[in-house]
Amino acid sequence: MDVSTALLDRLFGDGLLFPTGIDGLYLRSERFERIVDALDAFIGRRGAADAPEVLRFPPAMPRDALVRSGYLGSFPQLLGTVHCFAGDDADHRRMLRQADVKEDWTGWQRASNLVLTPASCYPLYPVIAARGPLPEQGGIYDLHSWCFRHEPSQDPVRMQTFRVREFVRMGRKEHVLAFRQTWMERAQEIIRDLALPGTIDRANDPFFGRSGRLMAESQREQGLKYELLVPIHGEARPTACMSFNYHLNHFGEAWQIGLPDGGQAYSGCVGFGLERLALALFCFHGLDTATWPSGVRKALRLDA
Repeated sequence: MDVSTALLDRLFGDGLLFPTGIDGLYLRSERFERIVDALDAFIGRRGAADAPEVLRFPPAMPRDALVRSGYLGSFPQLLGTVHCFAGDDADHRRMLRQADVKEDWTGWQRASNLVLTPASCYPLYPVIAARGPLPEQGGIYDLHSWCFRHEPSQDPVRMQTFRVREFVRMGRKEHVLAFRQTWMERAQEIIRDLALPGTIDRANDPFFGRSGRLMAESQREQGLKYELLVPIHGEARPTACMSFNYHLNHFGEAWQIGLPDGGQAYSGCVGFGLERLALALFCFHGLDTATWPSGVRKALRLDA
């Protein structure tokens, strides 16, 4: 049994998570959710100084919007589409007969115009584009969404459904880079307040295919993505719990998001994996939150 499976069994045994029969899809206990909610509020307090616009999106988004943003071209292996029944009464009866005898009944489903949201920021760009050019100072946005990525695994830090708190900066290049640097500094404070070990390092997204490998190398070389890594499974393979991303003008170009002078907007985001941070806290401080260090409990306001 490897360390990932051992951790999952420990979480199941303690009743923090519950299996569903699908790898990477778990029911969550009240104790687990309390910590996720506390982390979400804690991170929100750190971002409030920027006076961001607060937006909350559902766990699904328009299919065409995701394609336009480039996700399908880069990460087809992670995408989840929403299919729905579109037949008549006779089709329904045929579908039920197949389900009764354990045959594949999904052929009666048809793709809808929805996909599962893969990252909290993707639904943002069409909203901002519809408003017209950004103001001179650009925009800062506080986002939260359930996300889905098709990565079935028995490693509990690699869930298929999870929540991400994001802060997005749009505007001029210098605005975006300064914003990312500020959050990388805040991240060091956050990880200290949570009494967790963590280091920031260059990273790349899991781009698909042969061309994807070249894109990943370019992303690293340009320093477009950094991650804060916590050794949940040990130093040999640390877990990314926060990410700091500079998109260049990718989304500004895709959505024609303009600046007052007619140029295209640049963007960047910082993302916090709430389940991963919760798991890090349970792994390093124990499964009983009452015994966690007082500084951690104070930072998360667990005694409030």
